[in-house]
Amino acid sequence: MMPRPLRLSVALLVAFVVAISGSNGRLSGQAGAKNSEWRTYGGDLASTRYSPLDQISRDNFSKLEVAWRFKTDALGPRPEFNYESTPLVANGVLYVTAGTRRAVVALDAVTGELLWMHGENEGPRGDAAPRRLSGRGLAYWTDGRDARVLYVTPGYRLIALDAKTGIPAPGFGKSGVVDLKENDDQNMDLITGEVGLHAAPVVAKDVVLVGAAHMPGGVPKSRKNEKGYVRAFDVRTGKRLWIFHTIPTPGEFGNDTWEKDSWAYTGNTGVWGQMSVDEELGMVYLPVELPTGDYYGGHRPGQGLFGESLVALDLQTGKRKWHYQLVHHGIWDMDIPCAPILADITVNGRAIKAIAQPTKQGWVYVFDRVTGQPVWPIEERPVAKGDVPGEWYSPTQPFPTKPPAFDRQGVSLDDLIDFTPELKEEGAKLASLYKLGPIFTPPVVSKWEGPRATLMLPSAGGGVNWHGGAFDPETKMLYVYSATTITPLGLVPTDGKRSDMNFIAGQAPNPNAPPPAATPAAGPAPANAAAAAEGGGNLTVQGLPLVKPPYGRITAIDLNKGDLVWQIAHGETPDNIRNHAALKGVTIPRTGRTGRIGTLVTKTLVIAGEGGFFTTPNGQRGAMLRAYDKATGQEVGAVYMPAPQSGSPMTYMMGGKQYLVLAISGGAYSAELVAFRLP
Repeated sequence: MMPRPLRLSVALLVAFVVAISGSNGRLSGQAGAKNSEWRTYGGDLASTRYSPLDQISRDNFSKLEVAWRFKTDALGPRPEFNYESTPLVANGVLYVTAGTRRAVVALDAVTGELLWMHGENEGPRGDAAPRRLSGRGLAYWTDGRDARVLYVTPGYRLIALDAKTGIPAPGFGKSGVVDLKENDDQNMDLITGEVGLHAAPVVAKDVVLVGAAHMPGGVPKSRKNEKGYVRAFDVRTGKRLWIFHTIPTPGEFGNDTWEKDSWAYTGNTGVWGQMSVDEELGMVYLPVELPTGDYYGGHRPGQGLFGESLVALDLQTGKRKWHYQLVHHGIWDMDIPCAPILADITVNGRAIKAIAQPTKQGWVYVFDRVTGQPVWPIEERPVAKGDVPGEWYSPTQPFPTKPPAFDRQGVSLDDLIDFTPELKEEGAKLASLYKLGPIFTPPVVSKWEGPRATLMLPSAGGGVNWHGGAFDPETKMLYVYSATTITPLGLVPTDGKRSDMNFIAGQAPNPNAPPPAATPAAGPAPANAAAAAEGGGNLTVQGLPLVKPPYGRITAIDLNKGDLVWQIAHGETPDNIRNHAALKGVTIPRTGRTGRIGTLVTKTLVIAGEGGFFTTPNGQRGAMLRAYDKATGQEVGAVYMPAPQSGSPMTYMMGGKQYLVLAISGGAYSAELVAFRLP
């Protein structure tokens, strides 16, 4: 489908002046967003999500008004309700992916007016894609003359568009397109090959970096799957520059960590989160997920590099510089889900070019990004061995000694609901049917009489997920939102029909329950089918979460000292808790709410929207965008949104006004981009 360009005004076509590196030896990629713009997904290549803008402050945040809104319903055959994209702004134009076919749109950054749109109807290939909808964003590149935006379609094609017109760049690949299912050092069906990407590509020094993602879930169809290799392309021509095998082939470093030749058929092990780049060092940093499958690894014995490893590569050649495996032979779905953050810190008087990796398991792992050496000791400690038939267990796992965990780890009776003695007793009774234990307690084969599953905290979704954290390069403070929910990790044997794995995620059925009603042979699965298949169960007590609050929190971490500075519950108490009959007369402090909540740091504020809906004091249903004093965590302002935050916020300055923009969606509220500014 050809784009439908609209004519840009002269004011929006002003020439780009290349930013000069900051002073005092600071790396050019570490100063946060430059020139009052937001040209990369994380604000800069260091993924700091920091802007020095300060027009919006603690004194006026609550006075913010909606500057413009952009609804995305028409960008695809149906509305979207999970809008995760973060926009970019360059030269007065806002670029963003949107809609159920992941169109790219260019908007006037002041008014929200549509300037052009480019969409691709990929037909059966798009319908078969493992990662659909709008994705999380795109990349921007300029050499001072030409300017391009680049994105990955749901069908796994890298497309380069002229930033002024939205027309595919003719000299890039084939008519502006590089087919990412080709030239990937493996054979795959161009229609059904199970690989895609939600993340935005990254551009550094004319090199485009692209990762890979696969079908989510704990029920893989096969122990064999496509591999999630990482590749680099020339930003002008689309030529492949290098490929990094995240599952090493024979003769490559790490191949011997795959026992019984399991490297040959095992898949996944992709980089589905954002990457970060140090242009001065010429290094790119990859947060790698675990191999196939999420909770059973009996078909891939061994530690399995580079699964769940932070890997540093040479930007120009793709050669490995160093790596550190955060989880050995993962069986907990502890993918490294987000961009590592480059942070120049001072520890005990020593200046360190560091890299900080927030994780699902609730730790921030901090390394020297030049050498890969931990800044503070990471200890290999013994962990429990499970009894799932055929599983391979690592005898130890890495435990960071600093900073402390920013969320609860492992499940004990002390972690369970305790609003009232009666609820506490009921919660303990429910938990007695499950296996409890510290972090890295392995999954169990589910039995109805118990244990039905291992309870894991943080959940398989985190902790931290794709939203990652935000870092202030001036104060060296890291800000991380995390969710506190429990995942039950149960395994059930397969009959070879749903999967050729020996075990998949699930829980044993109630032997006394009546047989399920017959379902038609065709037609869509029920909305909760995926959760049921993965053994999600119903871990509530009278409809209240089994785990005690806070359910969502923001933590401030001093990376110079490795200490937690403050922690607050983020998000107002949900209506179903605030109005619950069993809690009448009980004082409930703010519980926070769960979500995928990215933070934004400015000169004085930490800014984040809420996940989920609640009823405001004036009776409106929606969520709040909140601001906190970044030194203390004190809330200093809030503004209403009609739906929860679903994409991470960003900020820029145009025409003397600072704007805050974020994607909202959820429930019955379809995807919308909302821009705030002061009156």
